[in-house]
Amino acid sequence: MEEQMLRRTWAEIDLDALRHNYETLHAHTKAPLVGVVKADAYGHGAITLSRELEKLGVRYLAVSNLEEAKELRKAGIEAPILILGYTPPEYVDQLIAHRITQAAAGERAAIAYSEAAQKCGGTLTVHIKVDTGMSRLGFPCTGDRFDEGVAAARRVCALPNLSAEGIFTHFAVSDEPENGDCKAFTLGQYQLFRRFYAAVEEGGHTFALHHCANSGASAFYPEMALDMVRPGILLYGCGNGAVQLGLKPVMTLKTSVSDIRPLEEGRTVSYGRTYKVEAPAKMGVLPIGYADGFFRALSNQIRMFVKGDFVPQRGRICMDMCMIDLSARPDVAVGDEVEVFGPHQRVDLLAETVGTIPYELTCAVSKRVPRLFFKNGQQVGSELRMYL
Repeated sequence: MEEQMLRRTWAEIDLDALRHNYETLHAHTKAPLVGVVKADAYGHGAITLSRELEKLGVRYLAVSNLEEAKELRKAGIEAPILILGYTPPEYVDQLIAHRITQAAAGERAAIAYSEAAQKCGGTLTVHIKVDTGMSRLGFPCTGDRFDEGVAAARRVCALPNLSAEGIFTHFAVSDEPENGDCKAFTLGQYQLFRRFYAAVEEGGHTFALHHCANSGASAFYPEMALDMVRPGILLYGCGNGAVQLGLKPVMTLKTSVSDIRPLEEGRTVSYGRTYKVEAPAKMGVLPIGYADGFFRALSNQIRMFVKGDFVPQRGRICMDMCMIDLSARPDVAVGDEVEVFGPHQRVDLLAETVGTIPYELTCAVSKRVPRLFFKNGQQVGSELRMYL
């Protein structure tokens, strides 16, 4: 990694924080973990983090699609991989060849997977997905469709060349336990899921793995752990429950001061002239903008951390740069590091400012931002995806 890339904008990935979060969640839930590394590990770097999670003893890795799964296998990762999304049946031979487990979200898809597996002479491992209230994907089981869903799942378990290893569901509002309706809904989903897989297993098939606890349930309902948990964004030290559990942010997004400009009273800053200098000021220019994943909607609303203190961001965030007010910080110089989010300012706060979730901000950190990986305070690797 060349020095000029380091001094523009970069993301530091703390592998010690990842270990801490993994061990904390394992102790809290008393269950094996699924390392959810879809979307490039929520922007953190899927290959490096999967290698670390494999060393930590993760039970499964979970991705969104075949491309993400194959990337991990190509990198030499041997841990079991579960695809949570859809894979067209014509790729079943690749799923089998790469030892990838596929979610089966309905009988029609499962039949197609079975037929494709027979044609290539292999056996595909699947986890049956159950729709207990997310209303997105999965075998139906709500209302008067419970028996219909059970019958369909039983038929799938008997299909040739399919090995139904697991069964799972996904919670809709488990990260809002303080809301009585949300808590009741989550408990209802959990009870329905247990009823459903018990009814399916009465047909003669026993699942090796039952799982339902996403980040919210891992934090607030550890009793729902079952055979393993899937703590998504929580593993990266973000989201509801992270602070309560003492989890640490894994990503710190940093930039540096590229210029410092004195401005006289009355000058306006950036596009749209949305900020006006009321007194002589000193404005720092930072080489980070919305093309790096630093949302334009954050303009004039946040602070950044530099040399032990916070300074306000001023004017509209541009594509490649933005400005901070250094009027009260004469000690800040060109080249000084600036923390956008991380241990001093959690990404959750920035997400709340623009009315979104931390997942969106970490995933948005663009491919042109280098990821630098640290362990024991030392850089142990780097990754720049735009050149791969």
